[in-house]
Amino acid sequence: MRRLHSLSGLVPVGAYMVVHLSVNASVFGAPLLFQRLVFHIHSLGPILPLVEWAFIFLPIIFHAAYGLLITSGGNPNTQAYPYNSNFRYTMQRATGLVAFLFIAWHVFHMHGWIHANFWINNVAHPLFGAQFSPYNAASSGALAMQASIIVPILYTIGVLATVFHFSNGLFTFGITWGLWINPKAQERAKLAANVVFVLLAVAGMAAIVGLYSMSSEKIAEVRVEEDKAYEILVETGDIMPNPHKHSEESKFSHEEHDEAPQAESER
Repeated sequence: MRRLHSLSGLVPVGAYMVVHLSVNASVFGAPLLFQRLVFHIHSLGPILPLVEWAFIFLPIIFHAAYGLLITSGGNPNTQAYPYNSNFRYTMQRATGLVAFLFIAWHVFHMHGWIHANFWINNVAHPLFGAQFSPYNAASSGALAMQASIIVPILYTIGVLATVFHFSNGLFTFGITWGLWINPKAQERAKLAANVVFVLLAVAGMAAIVGLYSMSSEKIAEVRVEEDKAYEILVETGDIMPNPHKHSEESKFSHEEHDEAPQAESER
């Protein structure tokens, strides 16, 4: 079980995190590139939830649940033995707890946990959840990040904790699986893990800064371009029209919501 837990932290959970941070980092210099990547993801259509549950949610739930079990039986001793290995041992468990709380809040903040109108309207939105709209990814993400100064602070803490947990987990993965057992190999692996931490931390900070620093004029401009891209992709059949994936500020969200009651009355 420990080896399976270690493996799940690398594949698929860790691999997904690397892709997720890389895609999000694109918003720093090119918000429309970020939107294009999100459109690619949602072009999967009805099989997207199956992919998400099979390769993201269920592996994360398993990794988190078994990680909490391991943490509950841990015995940190950094005060008695203030060595680097003990420090990393304690930080691995501490950042695991922070990452668990952060991911739960992040999914609620951006997606609301449950994609049901009753839940979104009566629970998620009143609690500032479900703020992300995939078909207006960059503009809605910027508004969500700029809702309060507390939001980017929490994201910074959460991203850094999650990235440390993953990068240090790479080091412990090699020990668990017997890939590096002598001191020299472990030092090289530790250095590689530190490099991974720096690279992913930079990617995570780029996404946060890119969204938080976007001006209101830029957000409006990006939203117009997102809607243009959406219109083209719907015409070509690359994505399916869906009013629930637009932000409230999108012209397509208003048009589609306004047309729905009329169509219903005609039927």
